[in-house]
Amino acid sequence: MRALTWQGHQDVRVETVDDPEIINPRDAILKITSTAICGSDLHLYDGVIPGVLPGDILGHEFMGEVVETGPGSTLQKGQRVIVPFPIACGQCFHCTIEQFSCCENSNPVEKQDLTAPLYGHPLTGIFGYSHLAGGYSGGQAEYVRVPFSDVGPVVVPDHLTDDQVLFLTDILPTGWQAAEYAEIGPDDTVAVWGCGPVGLFAVQSAIAMGAAKVIAIDHYPHRLELAKKLGAEIVNFRESNVLQALMEMSGGLGVDAVIDAVGMEAHGFAADNLADAVKQKVGIGADRAHVLRQAILACRKGGRVSIPGVYGGLADKFPTGALMEKALKVRTGQTHVHKYTKMLLEKIEKGELDTTFLISHHLPLEDAAEGYRNFHDKQDEWTKVILRPGMERGTARAGQAQETQQA
Repeated sequence: MRALTWQGHQDVRVETVDDPEIINPRDAILKITSTAICGSDLHLYDGVIPGVLPGDILGHEFMGEVVETGPGSTLQKGQRVIVPFPIACGQCFHCTIEQFSCCENSNPVEKQDLTAPLYGHPLTGIFGYSHLAGGYSGGQAEYVRVPFSDVGPVVVPDHLTDDQVLFLTDILPTGWQAAEYAEIGPDDTVAVWGCGPVGLFAVQSAIAMGAAKVIAIDHYPHRLELAKKLGAEIVNFRESNVLQALMEMSGGLGVDAVIDAVGMEAHGFAADNLADAVKQKVGIGADRAHVLRQAILACRKGGRVSIPGVYGGLADKFPTGALMEKALKVRTGQTHVHKYTKMLLEKIEKGELDTTFLISHHLPLEDAAEGYRNFHDKQDEWTKVILRPGMERGTARAGQAQETQQA
């Protein structure tokens, strides 16, 4: 089959690799119909996540048609499904309390020592996201093996297009969980750093949950405009002092809840961020935590801090004093996607949520390297890229597609 493989720093290539096979009874094999490039894929592309080896297949946002099942799978051939990006067994302690991204059994035993010394516990398995997270092949390919297929995949109604439901695999539940973790009330002012895919869905979710005011912070004009169309007020951090602007917009109190949807690769020329960028570049630091520092300072006393942005290692200059003295509540973590998929699918079916506004480009899988390059370098225009195996080269198009995508 054809698949996108990681070869090194900002070097990804579509190559012919072995087809996936059923390994365990609960496995299923999907023929991919749509797969997306995620902002967190860029951390792999930039080489800031360790444990990625040449030839690894990337991609954790995908959906497709079931073409083969093991005897323990509950799926049937021909079904069209979306697949959550964290791999969860459904039976361990964490899965039984709906903490699916903390599953104890999805990271193979031989991989667990890679992260346990750093985090205190091994990571949960994630599709296409380094050997730290299990070394599973991802879905930016023609086919993919789905472990625990009796737990994660959700069958999609035929009347919904791939474009309408693909983001149930990651970024829509991530934005929703981020807003939920912010414990939004009807009188709240909420600030969201980052108008990438997760940030925009956090904005959309916060508004849906009834926030009185949502403020979106970024520097890309088009992304800020998308946030504004969703109903947010906007702050361009290259044109305004963010802390001062947020204090004014919150009546001098500070915002009730903050959402860091940026994570380890913050932009900007602040002194702390420049120092972090140098450390990250030379390998003596892992995270550029400027946004998280700023969000903690902007949050009012007794407020809430929600962190959906991905962090992978260590950061210094952390405002521990502000966190403690202001009595802030912090929630973070990879998304428990399984917990939200059916509920959010119902909202999409009812027309209460639309995700297709985010899609800027559809490309053939064969043009995936171009998609990565542009998503990385032209983030204002390339807001979200959908890859389609089987789509002919030279037929790339901008914007959402209306047809139902089936294998």
